[in-house]
Amino acid sequence: MSSSSSATPASEYTMATATAKFSHGFPALLGLEFLEWEEGRVVVGMQVDERHLNLGRRVHGGVLATLLDVAGACAGTFCPYPDRIRKALTLSMTTTFTGQAGPGYIRAIGVKRAGGSRIFNSTVEVYSEDDTLLILGEGTFRLRSDSQDPRGAPIA
Repeated sequence: MSSSSSATPASEYTMATATAKFSHGFPALLGLEFLEWEEGRVVVGMQVDERHLNLGRRVHGGVLATLLDVAGACAGTFCPYPDRIRKALTLSMTTTFTGQAGPGYIRAIGVKRAGGSRIFNSTVEVYSEDDTLLILGEGTFRLRSDSQDPRGAPIA
């Protein structure tokens, strides 16, 4: 472990740093970005454009479910060290679709509600640009072995 990671978190940790931790894979493909992230709470957003719409020209349910999944996991995996990350696997997730939206900015608010040393539960709400509730749900997540320590693991 590097000395910067074994002491206190870097003071220059920003939401751009958080977003950079997810600069690959499906979240990056969708264009997810972190707006707020702290222990037990996260706000993740994305700009919805034509590629995120279903045939009815509304945000595809899979996009909303992915946002719910990522926000739920991240609510329980905050790591303030810029060069480190914590990861979780989704064990179960429930969703209730409550509204529709077209192109625009959407955001998910995830809150960790309960948990032990490896398993935790989060609730998530996803809102449209005009604050319409689009989907709500909850998930149960398991921390990966290298993510149980709040300092996380080095970003590979």
